[in-house]
Amino acid sequence: MESRDKERDLERLIPATGFSDLIDSPLSPLQSNTPPGAASSHNTGRQAFIKVIRSWASKKFITGCVILSPIAITFYVTWWFIQLGDWIFSPIYVLLGINIFGLGFITTITFIFLVGVFMSSWLGTSLLSLGEFIIKKMPLMSYIYTASKQISAAISPGQGSHAFKEVAIIKHPSVGEYAIGFITSTVILRKNAGSEELCCVYVPTNHLYLGDIVLVNSKDVMKPNISVREGIEIIISGGMSMPKMLSTKELQHSRSLSLEKFAVPHV
Repeated sequence: MESRDKERDLERLIPATGFSDLIDSPLSPLQSNTPPGAASSHNTGRQAFIKVIRSWASKKFITGCVILSPIAITFYVTWWFIQLGDWIFSPIYVLLGINIFGLGFITTITFIFLVGVFMSSWLGTSLLSLGEFIIKKMPLMSYIYTASKQISAAISPGQGSHAFKEVAIIKHPSVGEYAIGFITSTVILRKNAGSEELCCVYVPTNHLYLGDIVLVNSKDVMKPNISVREGIEIIISGGMSMPKMLSTKELQHSRSLSLEKFAVPHV
């Protein structure tokens, strides 16, 4: 009898234990009070928040790189130029027993200044002409020297007719399109109907080394209120340094005349 009672008790315990395991299971719907849709919406909101944080962090990082890159490049190029200038004359000071950093750079700057002063004299000009004559006889160096001299003459002061005179805006290459160029000279075109003044405008197509020469009537040339160096910066930067507003010199002149016309005379 006792064995039968024990077997009955075991049979009663088996289904009770299975039901308790079902209740204690973490996946049981009876134990969880949250609906199934709430968990999925919580995960979706968390993923959206992480995406927003990542996008914000990446944008701020790129902004920092954009701000710091020109500063780093400027310091790097300046430091490289100082080291280059110091490297030219520093061996001479090392032989003399003088080891001061920056002294070679100062000597290089002084040497360049003295070369400019000397080349402005009659003797320096004669020696420069002789050197140019020798260089132009060399096959490869003549092209490199001629191109580099034209660029340096365009941006250097006091070069007379060889420099870019003014920045010009012309209608080129088709109607409705404008191009920025540089006025290099003027020419008088004689025809049967009369003479016409033309401006020789150099329009760069590959930075400053290559370009088109366009002859435009002087009346069709617009001259903006920017200097030659500012125009060169616009060409080299691909238009990124273009000012937000441009006005022609004729417009500024007419405004100044109108202001003088309505000015109150001093008594």
